[in-house]
Amino acid sequence: MDAVRSYLPGTKVKLCGVIQYANLVGVAIGYTIAASISMRAIGRACKSSSNPYMIVFGVVQILFSQIPDFDQIWWLSIVAAVMSFTYSTIGLGLGIAQTVANGIQGSLTGLSVGPGVTSMQKVWRSLQAFGNIAFAYSYSIILIEIQDTVKAPPPSEAKVMQKATGISVATTTVFYMLCGCMGYAAFGDAAPDNLLTGFGFYEPFWLLDVANAAIVLHLVGAYQVFCQPLFAFVEKWAAARWPDSAFIARELRVGPFAISVFRLTWRTAFVCLTTVVSMLLPFFGDVVGLLGAVAFWPLTVYFPVEMYIVQRGVRRGSTRWVCLQMLSAACLVVSVAAAAGSIADVIGELKEYRPFSG
Repeated sequence: MDAVRSYLPGTKVKLCGVIQYANLVGVAIGYTIAASISMRAIGRACKSSSNPYMIVFGVVQILFSQIPDFDQIWWLSIVAAVMSFTYSTIGLGLGIAQTVANGIQGSLTGLSVGPGVTSMQKVWRSLQAFGNIAFAYSYSIILIEIQDTVKAPPPSEAKVMQKATGISVATTTVFYMLCGCMGYAAFGDAAPDNLLTGFGFYEPFWLLDVANAAIVLHLVGAYQVFCQPLFAFVEKWAAARWPDSAFIARELRVGPFAISVFRLTWRTAFVCLTTVVSMLLPFFGDVVGLLGAVAFWPLTVYFPVEMYIVQRGVRRGSTRWVCLQMLSAACLVVSVAAAAGSIADVIGELKEYRPFSG
């Protein structure tokens, strides 16, 4: 919001804030659902309810949410990154092994229309896939938050972040493309939302358990990385609104934790809320697709493009301006299409879903 405020009018600042913080809430819900899926897989209980696992994940998040500031979770972020490499590598390796053993199951045209899958359902699922891909780059909504914690020059924060972003985007693209393609090659139309759950209850159990445990640990850290900016926003607003309130200002530090009544109350309530919503809507693929679709265009494309135009003084009507607007418009179409696909799938799931049963 501060970055947008530096270049764009006030209404756009508020719009950015609403979209960003709503998406952070959505990410917390998506991560809770994803963690429960992996925890069930470890327990060999894929037909049981996800609710107990979501509650366990929520309890852990209540504890870690008491870490007061974004810069104090750097160690948790490192653990999450290592875990991400671990389960991605295992998933990729198993996908390759499955493909070598059984041949390529997928096809170039994707999901086959037939019993149980209509032409329209294929269209919706294809559109939802765009949202899933967009969600893979959801880091963009906290990129500046991370940059804000980088120490002052030398080197400058901008140079550090340019290098870090280039490396991370390249690494993420390579891993996600490989995992996505090999997962579809291994399972074809039966490919699950979570690649690792597709390998079922076959050996090696220990390797699948390691991978799913890595997912859970990664999501514990990722939940905090995405929620800390939201926590900071609410607490900054509350401190400005009631500057003399002991309920808000007073705190007791215990190691990396800073305990205050307000922080304990509001952050615990937030975690409980996201956990309950996750229990109501345990549709991982649909939730991820919708989140990716809603956040991708405004936060990853529109605002950065508009800020760049103002910052660099790009003349309206120039070739560069036209190209940037075409890029933004194309990404808007992708976001709208992806959102439509995800919403259609959610509606379909809700027709047969009973709350708190799965």
